[in-house]
Parts: sequence; C-alpha cells; structure tokens
Amino acid sequence: MRETINFLLAGVGGQGTILASNVLANVGLAAGYQVKQAEVHGMSQRGGSVISHVRWGRAIHSPLIAAGEVDAYLAFEKAEALRHLNQLRPGALAVINLRAIKPVTVTSGGEPYPDDDRLFAAVAQVTDRAVYVDAGAIALGLGNVRVENAVLLGALSALMEREGWIGSEILPDEWIVQITQRVPAKYAALNRQAFEAGRWEVGRA
Repeated sequence: MRETINFLLAGVGGQGTILASNVLANVGLAAGYQVKQAEVHGMSQRGGSVISHVRWGRAIHSPLIAAGEVDAYLAFEKAEALRHLNQLRPGALAVINLRAIKPVTVTSGGEPYPDDDRLFAAVAQVTDRAVYVDAGAIALGLGNVRVENAVLLGALSALMEREGWIGSEILPDEWIVQITQRVPAKYAALNRQAFEAGRWEVGRA
C-alpha cells in the first residue's frame, strides 16, 4: 500500500476546482492523514487555468509535488488535462472530464483546440490507467453543470477504493460530508446526487 498519495487537480476557473481541492484535503484530514495543500495557481476568477497540489500521507513535509510524481490526476477540462501530463508518474491514475471550455485564443480562430484523438493518444503515452468521465453532461442531467466537481470527486473516491490505496477505507459518507459543508444548504442534496452519480459511472466500467 502506498504511504503517500500525490493528487494534482487541473481545470478552468469557474469549474469548482478549488472547492474540490479543499474537499480532498479535508477528507484526508478527517481520515487521520497528514495533508499538505499547495496554493492554487492561475486566474481562477477569469476562466484561466487553475491547478492545485494535494498530498496525503503518514508524514508529509512539502505541499508541492515534484514533476513526474503525481499519483492521481483529476483533470476538469480536456485541454487542461493535456497541459499537465508531464507531472504524472508513469502509470498514474487519471480521471479526465470530457468537457471542452475553449479559450478566446481558440474561439477567435487563433489556435486550434485539441481533439479527442490527440488527448487519448497523449494520455496513453503516460498511463494506461486513465478513466474518462463526461462529468459536465452528468451534472447537466441532474440540473446544474456546476456540480460536475462533485461528479469527479465521486469517480475518484470509487477508483481509490478499487486501488486499495491509503484512503480506500474512507466511506462515501465522509466525502459527502466534506462536500456538503462547503456548498449552500439548498444545493447539498444535488451535490450528494452528483457524487453518487460519479461513483456509479466508474463503477460500471
């Protein structure tokens, strides 16, 4: 069993990447692990890139993850998923949202947006343990695309159980508690549904 887990979260401002990072850190703390969380980088309020480092373990000394040392990758958007692949260790677990949020440089015709074939090929060069989840579509099906972060956390929690890593003993209810404490009360039930939908989505794979 791994003694530490290095998580990298990458997305676009407005997708709830920061909230997901805070949930992940607090799930680890609630389970009794030492946790370090790096400051989030990027223009999170303007639709820019957002990345966050979260580390769990028996003894964690630094919040930053060295290049090539990411064990679990939670990518909220397809282009952002490509941008940070060099941070993953070979064979890392990758949960990738099939959501495209095209920046102005693409919509104005200045740059091409990477297609799915490019994404799948690039990820396959790094790991054969990638799971693709259309979290945006699942969240829209539940009535609000803003809960796609809960969908992705649900998927991650189920995959961690399957891996048997540290943290695999954490019950789904603990994840839900940490999520619902950080959203308005009126959205608590919706976030629970989204989390459970993410677990179900990867569980049937």
